[in-house]
Amino acid sequence: MGRSRRTLPEELLLLALDPTTGTTAQPQSLDLGLAGAQLVELALAGRIAPDGDRIAVVAPRPTGDPTLDCALELLRRRGAPVRAVHWIGGPRLGLRQTYLSHLERCGMVHAVAGQMCGVLPTTRYQATDTEISREIKARLDSAIRTGVPPDPRTAALAALAHAVGLGKHLYPGNEGRSSRSRLRDLIRHDPMGGLVAHAVMDVQNGVAAQPRRNPAPPGRPAAGGARSAEEPARGVPMQPHRASMARVPAH
Repeated sequence: MGRSRRTLPEELLLLALDPTTGTTAQPQSLDLGLAGAQLVELALAGRIAPDGDRIAVVAPRPTGDPTLDCALELLRRRGAPVRAVHWIGGPRLGLRQTYLSHLERCGMVHAVAGQMCGVLPTTRYQATDTEISREIKARLDSAIRTGVPPDPRTAALAALAHAVGLGKHLYPGNEGRSSRSRLRDLIRHDPMGGLVAHAVMDVQNGVAAQPRRNPAPPGRPAAGGARSAEEPARGVPMQPHRASMARVPAH
């Protein structure tokens, strides 16, 4: 995969980055969105494909992007298709910081040192060229305004933006209500993007952490916590999210 085109995780992060404050909108759900965006990018590159509600590796060769290749290798090591909701709900410690640092190396953002409460050192990231973020949002605006089915990459970006709650950041207030609704509707234009977006929302709603229940015989309640034969032995290792990693201690 060449580096002439920004990846979906990079675009999603740039959409979420506030150009004034250097903080990210929806920091907790954004972590899930970045993990989901990696899956869509790998699918667009022909490395993985949906298998029902699961993700299967179909071509394990590297893409040339170190962060994507790390995700691809982890998927390959699973040895069998993994449920998208379980993959996205797993721990992704440092993923947002990894992409922020990458954007800084590429010259798309620059780090600004500061202090929190006048004591704790922090680092904010501000866009060096806001035109890039405007161009990304313009693609979404065009798809919303024209109603013309967008290309798979834009459709997936719209689906992810909706899933992590960026709609109210991109189209705020009552005047943005119709745009937020149309942003949500774009989820149907890309099957992989739709699968991943729904998985992101399921994780936020706690669906991934709920054990499946075996169907109960008529007149008898289902046995709590019973796992179906195809359910993995281990659930999703859910961990509480912390405050926005766009403000991180300086090293």
